[in-house]
Amino acid sequence: MASTTEILEKILTSPPSAPQGIAYNYLVPNIRGLETMVKTLQVKGAQASGYPTPAASPQSEQSPTSTSASNSSEISLFAAATETFSQKNTNCSIAESLERCKPIMELAKQNNIRVRGYVSVALGCPYEGPDVDPHKVAEITATLLEMGCDEVSVADTTGMGTAPRTQKLLQTLKEAGILEEDLALHFHDTYGMALVNTVVGLEHGVRIFDSSVGGLGGCPYSNVATEDLIHLLHSLGCETGVDMVKMAEIGDWITKELNRPDDSRAGKATLARIKG
Repeated sequence: MASTTEILEKILTSPPSAPQGIAYNYLVPNIRGLETMVKTLQVKGAQASGYPTPAASPQSEQSPTSTSASNSSEISLFAAATETFSQKNTNCSIAESLERCKPIMELAKQNNIRVRGYVSVALGCPYEGPDVDPHKVAEITATLLEMGCDEVSVADTTGMGTAPRTQKLLQTLKEAGILEEDLALHFHDTYGMALVNTVVGLEHGVRIFDSSVGGLGGCPYSNVATEDLIHLLHSLGCETGVDMVKMAEIGDWITKELNRPDDSRAGKATLARIKG
């Protein structure tokens, strides 16, 4: 975390070229982290009374007809759905982790920063097993929304989720009064169930899903690849605005740069088809 400020300053002063604004999301583990972020934003010229955003992205040379749009900054807070994971991951109880979120939320709202909440291990815990109480997940989700989160991503951190348990969780969230538009779903593909669970989420009206290009990342559980998610959505007739070929090319490039395997089946198949 020592290089956080340096990385943030780099993003602010030299944002990548893009035809549309980019939303930069920063995971904030404590109030000190957000204080550092706010200070950096203000030092880089954000007006104290305005929305603290980075400079507008320059126009893409490959998209001369596109217009430059302002980037935006948002933060993420997280809580766990099981007590054991909360203690192992953040050395505090679920209740204590939610209390820690309150001053972070207050400072974010004072600076007009969008806040996204996360509920980890919602469909399976590495310490307590796959049977996580969906009512506990709903309780934490509701608390984060009531606290002021603009959106909450419910995460299958371990990839233990199955279609029936995903369906039960979403039904429980609905019965708790949580709206689909306030939800995002974060599936890991550890057991190959991420896309199946995504379809269940779509059927329940959720329209925001997390993914990573090439399946990169993970902690250490495998993230669902963006290319695979996009292929699924397009096969169902959904409009995403994403160019599948370009996404596959990005996945191929970044995984080679990082010397990591490309975990996207759809991405590799797309490139193989193009190359003939």
